[in-house]
Amino acid sequence: MKATSRRNFLSSVAQSALTVSLLPAFGAGIENQLVGEGKLRVAIMGLGSYANRVAEAMLDCKRAVLTGLISGSPEKVKTWQSKYGIPDKNCYDYGNFDAIRSNPDIDAVYIITPNALHKEQTLRVARAGKHVICEKPMSVNAAEAEEMVAACKKAGVKLLIGYRMHVEAKTLEVIRLRKSGAFGKIVFFQGLSGFKIGDPTQWRLNKSLAGGGAMMDIGIYSVNGSRYMVGEEPIWVTAQETKTDPVKFKPGVDETIIFQMGFPSGAVASCLSTYNANHLDKFFLSGDKGFAEMQPSTGYGPIMGKTHLGTLDFAHRTHQTVQMDEMADVILDNKKLEVPLDGEEGLKDMKIIDAIYRSVASGKKEFIS
Repeated sequence: MKATSRRNFLSSVAQSALTVSLLPAFGAGIENQLVGEGKLRVAIMGLGSYANRVAEAMLDCKRAVLTGLISGSPEKVKTWQSKYGIPDKNCYDYGNFDAIRSNPDIDAVYIITPNALHKEQTLRVARAGKHVICEKPMSVNAAEAEEMVAACKKAGVKLLIGYRMHVEAKTLEVIRLRKSGAFGKIVFFQGLSGFKIGDPTQWRLNKSLAGGGAMMDIGIYSVNGSRYMVGEEPIWVTAQETKTDPVKFKPGVDETIIFQMGFPSGAVASCLSTYNANHLDKFFLSGDKGFAEMQPSTGYGPIMGKTHLGTLDFAHRTHQTVQMDEMADVILDNKKLEVPLDGEEGLKDMKIIDAIYRSVASGKKEFIS
């Protein structure tokens, strides 16, 4: 080898070694791309407080990694880029995110925006050929939910809903016990879901963005929980609404709804959804041989529970970390979960919520189609 060639070769090697040694200094974005192989690469749409909770939880994921951002706020994007090491080429706004179609760093988009935006954003993500993870409620009514399910099927992408309780250990143990017959014939379920909401100007109290009020945001936990706890689909509902503050809770924004559901076996449910009372996060399941009680039942944890057999004793794991890893398994490996997280599950809840609102308006028993 000539001296000049040898010097060029050594210089090249040295430069390569220097580049590799400096990789971490460029932020986690480059590392994300390097470790992204075999993992679900996720862009988060909507960078609010819950999105940040999800992103922080994903730092501990084994199969999911944050690789992209979609937001209407350039300031938030810059902050998130600094915190999570996301490169400029993986950042989009609400006007241009259709361009993710040609971005191999993004496999799925987690939509964490106001409810009324979910349908159109889901349709756009599906048309871009990316899998969709949508926060609950998946839409503002069943008709929109059906459009979302159909669009994702047509595009050949998966649609998953952010039902983190479907993969929570104590919840799954209650389901296992119910399936084993430990509770006997299920006869009754109670679900209490509520908190006292604050800022009256927030989007959750704006019908055009939220699609409703407490039922959409917190009551859906009792709707969904009744289904996986009882193990059946309700066939009818009755519901009554009360409102103590018509200024804060304008027409179409429910403050408190008490609702009842009936199941094919004869089991019944009695539930409360409210934005006007704290310390309401409880599930109770009764069978002719035993019971299960969980309080808190759906909060961020730890979930606390017991049955007639004793305390439910499982170590707490961050729900969003477990959820994102399980979702990665579903999307990448077609894993079948004990309680599905798919769009059809979300659609079932929307049909029930539609019936609850119909019953509030009619004052009658409404059947679920």
